[in-house]
Amino acid sequence: MTEVTVKIDGHDVSVPEGTLVIRAAEEAGIEIPRFCDHPLLAPVGACRQCLVDIPDAGNGRGFPKPQASCTIPVAEGMVVETQNSTAVKAQQGIMEFLLVNHPLDCPVCDKGGECPLQNQAMSHGQGETRFEGTKRTFPKPINLSPNVLLDRERCIVCQRCTRFAAEIPGDPGIALIQRGAQQQIGIAEDKPFSSYFSGNVIQICPVGALTSDDYRFRARPFDLVSTPGVAEHDACGAAVRIDHRRGKVMRRLAGNDPEVNEEWISDKDRFGFRYAVRDRLTSPMVREDGELRPASWLEAVAVAAAGLAGAGSVGVLPGGRLTLEDAKAYATFARDTLRTPHIDFRSRPLSEEETGFLRSRVAGTSVTYADLDAADHVVLAGLEPEDEAGTLFLRLRKANRKGLRITTLSPYASEGSRKLGAEVVLTAPGAEKDALSQVSGVTEASVILVGERLATSPGAYSAAAELADRTGAKLAWVPRRAGDRGAVEADLLPRDGGLDAEAIVRGNLGALLVAGVDPDDTADPAAFLAALDQAGFVVSLEQRITAVTERADVVLPVAAASEKAGTFVTWEGRRRPFTQVFDKPAAYSDAEVLGHITAEFALVDAESAEVADESVEWSPTTTDSAATTTDSAGVRLATWRLMLDNGTLQSGDKALAATARPAFVRISAALHEELGDVVTITGDRGSWTLPAMAAELADNTVWVPTNSFGRGVWADLASPGSTVTIEGAQQ
Repeated sequence: MTEVTVKIDGHDVSVPEGTLVIRAAEEAGIEIPRFCDHPLLAPVGACRQCLVDIPDAGNGRGFPKPQASCTIPVAEGMVVETQNSTAVKAQQGIMEFLLVNHPLDCPVCDKGGECPLQNQAMSHGQGETRFEGTKRTFPKPINLSPNVLLDRERCIVCQRCTRFAAEIPGDPGIALIQRGAQQQIGIAEDKPFSSYFSGNVIQICPVGALTSDDYRFRARPFDLVSTPGVAEHDACGAAVRIDHRRGKVMRRLAGNDPEVNEEWISDKDRFGFRYAVRDRLTSPMVREDGELRPASWLEAVAVAAAGLAGAGSVGVLPGGRLTLEDAKAYATFARDTLRTPHIDFRSRPLSEEETGFLRSRVAGTSVTYADLDAADHVVLAGLEPEDEAGTLFLRLRKANRKGLRITTLSPYASEGSRKLGAEVVLTAPGAEKDALSQVSGVTEASVILVGERLATSPGAYSAAAELADRTGAKLAWVPRRAGDRGAVEADLLPRDGGLDAEAIVRGNLGALLVAGVDPDDTADPAAFLAALDQAGFVVSLEQRITAVTERADVVLPVAAASEKAGTFVTWEGRRRPFTQVFDKPAAYSDAEVLGHITAEFALVDAESAEVADESVEWSPTTTDSAATTTDSAGVRLATWRLMLDNGTLQSGDKALAATARPAFVRISAALHEELGDVVTITGDRGSWTLPAMAAELADNTVWVPTNSFGRGVWADLASPGSTVTIEGAQQ
């Protein structure tokens, strides 16, 4: 790229051609005040605070008036003055205009102490005001959404929020309204600002006009201790900043990590942290005379070790929200201490094909966000990034805006696909194998991203691997949970002779060790709960009271992500270490708890610790979610989880829950016209009556969200891979 040399405040600076003057000044370490400018947003020159004097534009002639440095690209030989009398007068004049109607809310404003307007008024403003009139006021605040509140009199109309909404997530639900002196930020009447990423506008607002309902009037920046962290809600590994006070998280902000999430996070990552304090287990419990009672750690660990040692065959279900360190501890505990091959982290529909795919095509591999930026074509299969991987969605959208071609194999043309500019190949559930074999335009510069939902589509993973091998394209697996990739790296999968998660449930094992598994997430929730009831001994490692702890013989509380240090492994294979935020007594990580049980095993008679794996009888054909038979008389059921739903890690934040998208049954336009706006959908496990919405779907297909109604699809409606029937609801 061609470089040009410019002179800024007497310093020669060489930067790539096309660089904005304000960026060139940054390279030279020269500060220019600004409000509307943001390096990840398109320049707009709205606030005019960054005015500079340009006596020579590189052609021997200068601009007659100061220019906004955030919109002017450099030119060879350009001369820029940011601190001469012309520039200083212009900057002070703009600051004075901005402060004419800005209220003196600083003592109570949430932005106080970290406010660019405060800072720059001191550094680039006048010492005294000449304004003697009455400042403009508005009723306050306005709810742009349940999470985002607007104080209009503070707004300087920099348009950071509107530009973010339109450019980054593609949710232009917030815009400038009215004209002239009355121009302000607003939303459509009776239509809140709806976006999975709305909280970012609060963080980038430079003046405190946008605030969080969750954080408003609750703390000041100088009251808080900040600790860097990693988001635990998906497999993207977004950097976050955890602000806390006296052992309590007050807010979470996006961290700045150009290689991963840049400066953006989802609302789930930003606001979804109250689960760590609701319904928490405070002490170990053991079952006595049919009832759970509190116990000491020494007693509970001893009972757990004795019960597992004497149970015979043991199944280990560690779930998918583990750190890498915890995952390795479970692998060691299962294979070395319990000497059992029956271990599987997958608490969802799965298949034997997926097991082989994860071992041969995922473990030890790496495909990065940078590879997506450099790709000529990205193919998505069994994956809806907007709902299942928020950071990945934003990176794909950014790349698409620069020309990346995206093809998605999906049962219906979703809003997320539209925002990605994706070519949608309508694909019925189970037909992904054939669809992948017919995708065109895949080259060695392409990337194929497959999701965990392909486990229920026979042959799909093999077809994706074949496509990658044939074309030379990179292949990556994008799971939904933060700990899934780390679990693959730790080999928390059944080896030869071992049972997978679904077989463990049906295997009549002597004992079960379960950690962080929600029965309603599994392929057969009723069978899972029945297995807990029938098992001779159940040990639960959990953060809170669940259906598993209620059936366990020993309950051992474990630390939440903020209470331990560890490492998440992202879908890329990137290791994302994080430090401990709170040092709470007796808040042990899973690895530490397993270490205590292992130590107790040394005191147990070796003969009683023998594991009789050979006695387990099971049939692999009954445990493969992808092998479920279907009824040709119905329509195929497609489903995935929305980003915000009834998940247990989202409980406790009412404002966040209020932004969740409502549950709709998506059906074809013809069927919608025939059945009306409310339908009853019936599967082999129950019926739901929900509002219906017409959509562009694959033939003979209906879509519902997995966990936005009742106990979820697998518990209340249908088994994976099955068909359902639809009829108009009784009015």
